[in-house]
Amino acid sequence: MRHQKSGVKLNRTTSHRQAMFRNMVTSLLKYDRIRTTEAKAKELRRWADHIITLAKRGDLHALRQALSIVREKDVVYKIFENAKDRFSNTPGGYTRLYKVGRRPGDTAPMILVELVNPDTNKTPASPKTAGADTAKKEEIITVPSPQAPVVPESASAPAMAAEPQEAGPAEIPESTSTDTSEKEAEKQDE
Repeated sequence: MRHQKSGVKLNRTTSHRQAMFRNMVTSLLKYDRIRTTEAKAKELRRWADHIITLAKRGDLHALRQALSIVREKDVVYKIFENAKDRFSNTPGGYTRLYKVGRRPGDTAPMILVELVNPDTNKTPASPKTAGADTAKKEEIITVPSPQAPVVPESASAPAMAAEPQEAGPAEIPESTSTDTSEKEAEKQDE
């Protein structure tokens, strides 16, 4: 009998289920939200709450436990740095589930899983600041240098003024044809 067994099997083997939830919790902590099915989302909430509880504890043993579950080291280090500030007032329930409709292929109910407190360290680039950054880069590229290069007096060649020459229209040769028969005809006329 299956009385008081925690967790769900989701019709997968143990190794497949653990690998799937390890990948999902890594993605959730990395991107702060993911979209998945309802059954997976409810189980993922348990995994994510456990990792965040470890991060709030913050000791070496908790770090090693989190590293054994989460796939990417930088994600673990990020959550351990931010967890005490980000989730200090929250005693549990670090994730929120939103129903977002049904999947088109099989009409499975889909859920958006996101972390409760937004990450304050992330600063999304607004369109105004993104445009300003590119404008600054263009200004840096287009500004000419105000000083000419310094040439020592003992140099044997005379110092040339470093004035830019104006680019005129490119000279186009009169005959642009590459036909060999026309060239042969011109040679015979001569």
